Amino acid sequence: MNDRLAIGYGLAAVLLWSTVATAFKITLTYMDPIQMLAAASVVSALSLVAVAGWQGNLHLITSTFFRRPLYYLMLGLINPFIYYLVLFKAYDLLPASLAQPLNYSWAITLTLMAAIFLGQKIRKQDWIAAALGYAGVVVIATKGNVLELNFDSPLGVGLALFSTLLWAGYWILNAKNQADPVIGLLLGFLLSLPFSIGLSLYSSDWSGIPWQGWLAVSYVGLFEMGITFVLWLKAMKLATNTAKISNLIFISPFISLILLANIIGEQIHPTTLIGLVMIIAGLLIQQRKSKT
Repeated sequence: MNDRLAIGYGLAAVLLWSTVATAFKITLTYMDPIQMLAAASVVSALSLVAVAGWQGNLHLITSTFFRRPLYYLMLGLINPFIYYLVLFKAYDLLPASLAQPLNYSWAITLTLMAAIFLGQKIRKQDWIAAALGYAGVVVIATKGNVLELNFDSPLGVGLALFSTLLWAGYWILNAKNQADPVIGLLLGFLLSLPFSIGLSLYSSDWSGIPWQGWLAVSYVGLFEMGITFVLWLKAMKLATNTAKISNLIFISPFISLILLANIIGEQIHPTTLIGLVMIIAGLLIQQRKSKT
């Protein structure tokens, strides 16, 4: 019964994450990346407050923060503030069908960074996975012209890849955090809000945004940056075998491309699929257990 529930929660999270690339592009037609970050962060913070209240853990916010105030401030500045600002700008500069697969290589980046900062051993299969995954990144970014290394938007590609460093770095810093995960995530959003709102008031014009923009950014805040993370945590906690759940995430980028093609009307370049398959193959190789 627990495994059924775990798969249900996991599938719900994966399906919701599959829609966010489309939601990003829709929102960016009404808002700039800074406005999108500020508005989505407010929605995410409110949704996480509701989840923490439902769990009966709101009283932990103050004590958790004052145990390590600078640590949580640093986490909040990395995620959501800098990470999503970089990611949204990458989506603004690139077709979502390119930005999303490039960002998806963060798990390979995480393995390499964990070896550097946490002293974890890199296995032979990790090197194979990294080579295959980053070869896939080059195929996607160059649309198959790998020898010419011509990019439609070098800045967009650079930002998409930089976002993988930020996301992997966030999880490395979070690796030994013993606090409740929802409270930890909520603190990051609360502490980053003054920065994202302040930046948006300084640099952006909030007048004239139609209701469609507010609806789209609310969806992003709720389902990319908010409660979908909680659904995924619940799935991992209930599962007797986490591999069954973690493998579900490989469905997400393919569903995302289908939605982008059918809702946004983006043309999916054949090399995007080839490169994405290479990245997924690398991640699957990385997940295999070493022989003892």
